[in-house]
Amino acid sequence: MERLLARLERRFGSHAIPNLIMYIVGGMAMVWVLSSLRPAFIGRLVLDMRAVRHGEVWRLVTFLFIPPPSRPLWILINLYFTWWVGSSLEDKWGPFKFNVYYFTGALSTIAAAVLAGPTTNTWLDASLFLAFATVFPDVTILLFFILPIRVKWLGILAAIGIGYAAITGDWDVRAPIAAALVNYVLFFGEHWYGAWRGRNVVTRQKARRVELESATPVFGQRTCAICGAREADGVDIRVCSCDKCAGTPRTLCLEHARNH
Repeated sequence: MERLLARLERRFGSHAIPNLIMYIVGGMAMVWVLSSLRPAFIGRLVLDMRAVRHGEVWRLVTFLFIPPPSRPLWILINLYFTWWVGSSLEDKWGPFKFNVYYFTGALSTIAAAVLAGPTTNTWLDASLFLAFATVFPDVTILLFFILPIRVKWLGILAAIGIGYAAITGDWDVRAPIAAALVNYVLFFGEHWYGAWRGRNVVTRQKARRVELESATPVFGQRTCAICGAREADGVDIRVCSCDKCAGTPRTLCLEHARNH
């Protein structure tokens, strides 16, 4: 994925939108103000493909600016947090890569709306946070302004919540969740696969060390498996696990270690 992004950036990088998340959050703030004056306003912004087919094409874009329903204080906190997450990712990745991540999720969400019905940007914003928790797992934030907690734990909780919603929800819920996470899978699938393989290698190496340690007598008490010569008598005893020994470690005196 990184090589593909590098090639695309060399060709199309000049078309990236810098500070994209600033425009998204600014649009959310405007929508929140307008919807406070006219609550039915948000209904005109939801991604509804039936309405799009009847000429309301603005919904293909405006669903990105729908703020989460909440009280004014929490809206402001949520908007700031969304901006912080997005700007941090852009600073780390650069504008082009962040644009690709965000718009891949947006296009996938539009495709899901064609199949499953009206939807919003809820799961797309969740995919942003999952990316942030993966890239910056050790960043600490104050939960409820009191409890310090690393972002990776919040990311795990968010992933559990998304999984629970997918399991308990119907197709109208599962489709937009799956669509919004397409970008996360594309960007981080290789990362998690490498981590899984690395963990398996470490586990196998640890098990092999334990096996060797348990199969090898304590230094000073070893004896030759062929002639019975003892290390305690000053004989040089070696541990052999060659093909002739079928890969099983055996203690042999130096002479039999060379010729057996």
